[in-house]
Amino acid sequence: MSISVTKRNFGKDGQGREVTLYTMENQNGMKAEVTDLGAILVNLYVPDRDGRLEDVVLGFDSAEDYLGNASFFGATIGPSANRIGGAGFEIDGMSYQVDVNDGPNNLHSHMEEGYHKQLWEAQAGEDSVTFTIRDADGNMGFPGNKVLQLTYILDEENGLTLHYHGVSDRKTILNPTNHTYFNLDGHKAGNIEGHQLQLFASHYTPVVEGAIPTGEIAAVAGTVMDFTRPKAVGEEIQEDFEQLLLTQGYDHNWVVDGWDGGLRQIAVLTSPESGRRMTASSTLPGVQFYAGNCITPQSGKDGAFYQKRSGLCLETQYYPDSIHRPEFPSCVFGEGREYDSTTVYRFG
Repeated sequence: MSISVTKRNFGKDGQGREVTLYTMENQNGMKAEVTDLGAILVNLYVPDRDGRLEDVVLGFDSAEDYLGNASFFGATIGPSANRIGGAGFEIDGMSYQVDVNDGPNNLHSHMEEGYHKQLWEAQAGEDSVTFTIRDADGNMGFPGNKVLQLTYILDEENGLTLHYHGVSDRKTILNPTNHTYFNLDGHKAGNIEGHQLQLFASHYTPVVEGAIPTGEIAAVAGTVMDFTRPKAVGEEIQEDFEQLLLTQGYDHNWVVDGWDGGLRQIAVLTSPESGRRMTASSTLPGVQFYAGNCITPQSGKDGAFYQKRSGLCLETQYYPDSIHRPEFPSCVFGEGREYDSTTVYRFG
């Protein structure tokens, strides 16, 4: 196996425990660095059109810096990514209340206790690192004793695969995602509005105030939400369109065309500046395209300064607030229904 996997100290978590950074590198020089704190993707070095390597994901220099991380840079979100309307839900007639942390709603499970702030168990493989988290029944308000595994796998074709597998002894919400912010010109390069994005999604889920879906599956045709052909992220982001005004720009779930649970290409992101190209593939029904509208001005790794739209996210997941929408694909797992998904980011 020509992939190398090494590890080094990355600092300490909030309880003073040692945090480790794992480095996977292929023969092309592509390098992915992940940590057991939050199963976070910290660094991702990818060649440009001339073979020059740049780190193309936003993040921080140490574990201690990730103890804040209000923008969720690189984080594994769980057990429930995105929003739950009213911060409560029912499963089989039982009511559950979760953290009210985004207006009246729940966002990303819990800001301080969510999976992105926890120390995961780690196991390095020949070309991979597997992180495991065990989560007790009732923690953060979610039912079920849960075990979630995330394996990051690097290959020689410049692909980074994220494979998730989760089980629970009771029915619960399992809807993890990765919240990496990409900037294909390099994490220090500034605004991503010039990036060209294509989404293989002819529909999306419109929202009301608070970014909670209405339940409608709306066609993108003829609207600023249409990315079925490559379009600059910033081309229409300032348009007077209600959906953009509600979320300060793109921050919506797109419905993957032809979703059947198999791995299919969902997006292509390119930078005219660097020539880098990223394809995203997933087994999941939705992708939250977030244009980084609300990144607060802050210092990042290696002397970088991040602000609004310094990076963008393509978060593969079940649709937001699916628990309240029986017409959406179900994010309820447990009691024999195991969670399993794969997302691949491939660079050229």
